[in-house]
Amino acid sequence: MGSAAPYLSGQAAASAFGEVLGLLTDLARTADWLITYWWVPATAALIGWAVGEMVVRYLAKKASAQRMALELVPSRHFDPSLEEIFRRGVQLARASTSMPWWAPRRSKTVQIRLRADGTAPLRYRIEGPAGAQRLLSITPFGPDVTVKKASPLRDKSHEYVVRAEFVLRGRPTAPLREVPLEPDPLQPLVDAVSDLRAELGDLAEVRLDIQRAPKWVLRARRVQLMAQARRVERRETQRAARWVRQDASGIEDSLTWQLQQLVTGKQGGGVGGRRLVMPPVPRRVEAAEALGKLAEDDHLVRVQLLVMCASDTEGRAQARLAQLQAAFDVFGGGARWAMRGWSLGPWQFGVDRWPSRRGFERRWELGHCQPPRANWVRLEELTGLLKPPTVHCRLPLLATDLPAFQHGDPELLLQGIYTAPDGRRRLVATYARETLFEVGVGKAGGGKTERALAQAIGWAHAGGGLMFVDPHRDSWPRALPFLAHAHLAERIALIDLNALGPAPQVSSWNPIGMHHDQVAHEVVEAVTDAYASALGWDDASAPRALTILTAAVAVLVAVNEAACRAGRPEDQATVFHVRALLTDTGFRKAALAAVEGRLDEETRSWWQVVFPTLPPDAFAVVLNPIARLAANPVTRAFLGQPAGVYNIRTVMDSRMIVWVCPGGNGPTDRLITALLARDLLRAVRSRRDIPEEQRVPFRAYFDELITLTGAAPETIAAMFEDFRKYRVHVHGMTQLLARLPIAVRLSLVQNASTLATTAGSRSAVAPITSEWGDNPGPEVVAALDRFEHYMSLTVQGRRIGPVRITGPHLDEVFASHARPRQAASLERSARRVAGAAPLEQLTARAAGQLDRVDSFVGRRTTAASSVEQPQEKEYG
Repeated sequence: MGSAAPYLSGQAAASAFGEVLGLLTDLARTADWLITYWWVPATAALIGWAVGEMVVRYLAKKASAQRMALELVPSRHFDPSLEEIFRRGVQLARASTSMPWWAPRRSKTVQIRLRADGTAPLRYRIEGPAGAQRLLSITPFGPDVTVKKASPLRDKSHEYVVRAEFVLRGRPTAPLREVPLEPDPLQPLVDAVSDLRAELGDLAEVRLDIQRAPKWVLRARRVQLMAQARRVERRETQRAARWVRQDASGIEDSLTWQLQQLVTGKQGGGVGGRRLVMPPVPRRVEAAEALGKLAEDDHLVRVQLLVMCASDTEGRAQARLAQLQAAFDVFGGGARWAMRGWSLGPWQFGVDRWPSRRGFERRWELGHCQPPRANWVRLEELTGLLKPPTVHCRLPLLATDLPAFQHGDPELLLQGIYTAPDGRRRLVATYARETLFEVGVGKAGGGKTERALAQAIGWAHAGGGLMFVDPHRDSWPRALPFLAHAHLAERIALIDLNALGPAPQVSSWNPIGMHHDQVAHEVVEAVTDAYASALGWDDASAPRALTILTAAVAVLVAVNEAACRAGRPEDQATVFHVRALLTDTGFRKAALAAVEGRLDEETRSWWQVVFPTLPPDAFAVVLNPIARLAANPVTRAFLGQPAGVYNIRTVMDSRMIVWVCPGGNGPTDRLITALLARDLLRAVRSRRDIPEEQRVPFRAYFDELITLTGAAPETIAAMFEDFRKYRVHVHGMTQLLARLPIAVRLSLVQNASTLATTAGSRSAVAPITSEWGDNPGPEVVAALDRFEHYMSLTVQGRRIGPVRITGPHLDEVFASHARPRQAASLERSARRVAGAAPLEQLTARAAGQLDRVDSFVGRRTTAASSVEQPQEKEYG
């Protein structure tokens, strides 16, 4: 038995050795087979990978079909906080996982699309899983951002297209730069597309995909980074030890050290007489330091940044991509965005070339996210891209925002010249149908009147009717050469009360005339209110004067109505006959008898009961302003004609162009202005007898509003409040908004479709800039050059601006319309259309008008008595 044990032990060892040898032989044979037939497993692996990739792509494409799109439209005052933006980022990260369980990882993403295609400065869209629509529709931004379902975008083919993918370069654990919210982090991107031209086929789009990475991928990345950090630390330690040994050896071999040893008699220890050197120990690698932003799991996402630029013009797409690349440099810090690819001399190889281009297009079209390994970021690093443009973003003005002005287009109203970021200048306009009221403020000579003239001339050439009221007449000779066209001559009338030249001519107007079929009580009200406005009368301060004037005008209007019905408009009374009616007993009795049946009972009773009790001095307050009008030969001639030619209702309905120059801003001029303004208000309100769709658009331009509103503040305020209903639009210009009456100022600012200001003092422009939230501030506007304006406009129901616009200069914008040689002919025609006649002739006619009216009412009284006499006999 003792001898059998070694035998069995040797046999077992031999058997084990045989098994090992057989195993090694099998392995050798397998390796030999793999070396000989390596293509078999390679082909199998390739087929397996291809089949798996096809399945993944099919499922990803199927999952991508179940996506939705939202468009976020910020308000003009959108100003989110960092916390609101961060919460939005958390929403986006959470929404990226709202996919079916079978959806591949590449389809689980939320995409932010920043797009500039000419329809908006920068459209902000969110695309993600359909299951996340409810989550993404409710944003932490509140009502300052409107979320609406976005329609599909279909781009036409472009001749030149460039593509790019941006990856994070630099230290993989370093963050991007913390970009402040003011100015807006999106400003560089907006500036990069600010010169985009849709008519050239320009298009630029940035897509940022946000994806929550699986935990195992993050752990693997951390293990890799920690191992790399340890290798670096060991390498640095080895290098430091090597330098320490070299330094020690160098010291011991030096002459100084040897002499020191001889003097002291000491011998170095260690091997060979040398002292021992302790090498440095590797420093412990701290996870927080080595992993950086990847140390914590919270709010860590992977991102994919794709860019595509296109154009139909060679070179523009490449230039646009370079601009966007420079824009992303703003976010560079410890890490930076860089284009993926490499270059070799003049050749560049990136995702825009084979073989990467096909994968880029697949990700672009299907919205798949397959980010590079280095694209890990925290939500705080994406702050600038997680929200739409804010109030701190300066947006460019696109052609779709403000239409280009076209000469002769009745739908457009010229506003000025806009200079694009690329230096291109174009005439811009607003739509006439929604430009209801305009206000222009600025110092004298700043260009506000020039701009109004250019707008009025463009409107006139487009077939529109207008009234330009200029107390100082300077605008008429300036506009005259540009209106001197044959097709405009019959539509232009000049009402000039300046009486210039050796043989002055004046038009005529009877404020109480009834030959144009006015409504009697409306005429009485208009004249009385005009006097009250110009003279500061009201029911508290001058009740008796108002009553006397109202009763007198009512009688004279009734006389004029009777004269017109009798076919004798040349026998109508004028405002100068108020004096005769109040002071001439014979004329008064004849006039009252002639209109016995035309006065209401209250007015007739007043003349019979109240008037006889009034003392003579009660009439002075009424007669004084009329006496001043009569003392001026121009106003006497203008208002003293029985059947004046001026009729603002006819002007509006027949698209005429009338220039009214009252002649100054004295007391008499203010009364004339008040009469004209109140008559305009009456005529506009009388358009209620026409269906709204048949009312002809008409524009009234009021230069020097301070002068005009000094005469009729309540009337001008009522114009800005009421005229829109009757398709009459008012454009007002003034040097100082603060000098206007409060009622006018409030109505102007409240209802202004266009609010514009040129340069001026800070205090003068501050009321306008305050309406814009002091953006720009008054100090910016005060420094404007001549003819430069800041203005806010209304286009398609939304406010545009304030934007800087260069005021149009007539000699530049309407150079082709200038006809200086026909200017004199047009002025003669304009006076003829206005019925102007020599001043002496009209003055003489006005002086004899009382006799004609007296004769007419006398005949009317006689006729009435002859009719009544037989009746008395019959009833007697």
